[in-house]
Amino acid sequence: MMQALLASFSDPEHARRYGEGPQRFIPGFADLHRMTAILLAERASHHAHVLVLGAGGGLELKALAAAQPEWRFVGVDPAGAMLTEAKRLLGSDAARVTFCEGYIDDAPLGPFDAATCLLTLHFLAPEERRRTLAQLRRRLKPGAPFVAAHISFPQDSGARPLWLSRYGAFARASGAEPAQVEKMVATVDAHLPMLTPEQDEAILRDAGFSNVAMFYAAFNWRGWVACA
Repeated sequence: MMQALLASFSDPEHARRYGEGPQRFIPGFADLHRMTAILLAERASHHAHVLVLGAGGGLELKALAAAQPEWRFVGVDPAGAMLTEAKRLLGSDAARVTFCEGYIDDAPLGPFDAATCLLTLHFLAPEERRRTLAQLRRRLKPGAPFVAAHISFPQDSGARPLWLSRYGAFARASGAEPAQVEKMVATVDAHLPMLTPEQDEAILRDAGFSNVAMFYAAFNWRGWVACA
């Protein structure tokens, strides 16, 4: 099922409609992008070269490009259809992006001035998550800022059902079709290797990041800023 879920990102029609989903399932989605740009700019210069892991769809690339007109980017994603959609969405700003189809091991070595990984790490099992983050850190200059955000909430047997119900309730309140919400909640519950916020923070530190701080918490979603 997980492979089928990931394969859906390679469907051009799914890629075209991808941007509709985060708006309905993620509280403060546009604000998350604005905060990400602000946090990166605290340490990255006006001419920064930024690595965006999980760049398919182009939503964060578009927001970051608008916030910082002189930044350049490398956008990495395993789904070619999603990168095609990113190029379409970016328009003329696509010229500032080098697109790389693949995973972190396929990304250039940099070193980069900053990096992001939004709405991606919850697809990875803990050991692969730790390895991916360690490889990402290797591609950053010392002290470079990194922002990550993904599903992360209490996982004990009492709390997990409640948090999943809130995930679905927010999507329904945001206009998502009830059948779509039911299917998404079931898929997330059964197939995503979700961790607690404490576990996610520990993995960031194990991967070599320092000054790890949570800056975003919205129902089932958490976001952190850290330094290489």
